[in-house]
Amino acid sequence: MLAAERQSHIMDMLRTQGAVRVADLVDSMGVSDMTIRRDLDSLAAEGALTKVHGGAVSRVTRSTAEPGFQAKSDQMELEKMAIAESAARRIEAGMSVVLSAGTTTWHLAQQLRDIADLTIITNSPPISDIFHAQPRLDRTVILTGGIRTPSDALVGPTATAALQTMHADVAFLGAHGMSSQAGFTTPNYWEAETNRALMAAAQQRIIVTDHSKWGVVGVMTFAHLQGVETVICDHRLSDEAQQHLQDTVPELHLARPDAQHSSDQTHRETS
Repeated sequence: MLAAERQSHIMDMLRTQGAVRVADLVDSMGVSDMTIRRDLDSLAAEGALTKVHGGAVSRVTRSTAEPGFQAKSDQMELEKMAIAESAARRIEAGMSVVLSAGTTTWHLAQQLRDIADLTIITNSPPISDIFHAQPRLDRTVILTGGIRTPSDALVGPTATAALQTMHADVAFLGAHGMSSQAGFTTPNYWEAETNRALMAAAQQRIIVTDHSKWGVVGVMTFAHLQGVETVICDHRLSDEAQQHLQDTVPELHLARPDAQHSSDQTHRETS
């Protein structure tokens, strides 16, 4: 295949999947790893995509752009799994846990299936389905109603009203973007409102999101950086972002996809 043909194929895959892996492109086109990386470099230089570890993702150019659940689930999967494992170690039997809609929280839900006596509150049908597929008598799952977004979140007045009378120990929320000025953001107005209700229902608020979200700004802020107790991210977060979060958030926890739990990093600021 000529370079133009390969790059056209890559862009076609990005349009349908939202993300591509170098290994998958090597297999599908029968070329070398180095050839694919040169193609990705060329497309990134043109602004057609954003390179990430092991592949590339679609370039988000609008603050209202809202990728579907499947497209997002293929992005930063190893990082999300590591973040989920770190988050799960904070949950004990008997707790009530809020999980916002999102692919990182979906991975967290996978980690919670075997923990006894949990109450799960979520606005995510895919997360609810995880627990429905493995029912337990000692577990309660509360799924809010609401309008379903492209990212598979239930949002709007119905979801917000349902959450106003609920009380949980801890809330884990994903984010479309996070930045020093805008805080934690989403591209959907109603999702921002519902996320604020999810946070208000919990005694402790934890953001779970990967490093690629730093500098991304959605159209609506649902929380400022100082409005949460903890951020759990992965170790590839830039030094600049780490420093800013350490100065703003009480706890920043960095997970390593390829390391044991003991090599995770935790930074705390004390008042």
